[in-house]
Amino acid sequence: MRVMGLDLGDKTIGVALSDALLWTAQGIKTLQRSPQELQELREIIDEYEVTEIAVGYPKNMNGTLGPRCALTEEFAVMLRQELDLPVELWDERLSTAAARRTLLEADVSRNKRKKVIDKMAAVFILQGYLDFRRNKKITT
Repeated sequence: MRVMGLDLGDKTIGVALSDALLWTAQGIKTLQRSPQELQELREIIDEYEVTEIAVGYPKNMNGTLGPRCALTEEFAVMLRQELDLPVELWDERLSTAAARRTLLEADVSRNKRKKVIDKMAAVFILQGYLDFRRNKKITT
């Protein structure tokens, strides 16, 4: 049982997976947006026995919902229908900024950052979701 985290962009989708104990998130890959993206996600889901998906929900900094949120909601509905898995929308504010800061601190070159930024943002999205789930279980 694993949870998949997705950072949905116009051109790419960052993909992260939890470990089997649902403690940590690891970046898996960055998919190019294409008609094959659903099949690629299915393959990852089957290979890693994914049972749930957390999709980054790009709220505005003031908490309001912008036009990207509507596109993300449509994507989440499609995933639920096509994959028959629970799909949660997870507030992703500052996930890309945190990923960029982490890569800069690690002195990753600009060219390499471009290749992994979406995957890293998916890690931040998923880790936040996993931490929330774990803390929710502790307090209830």
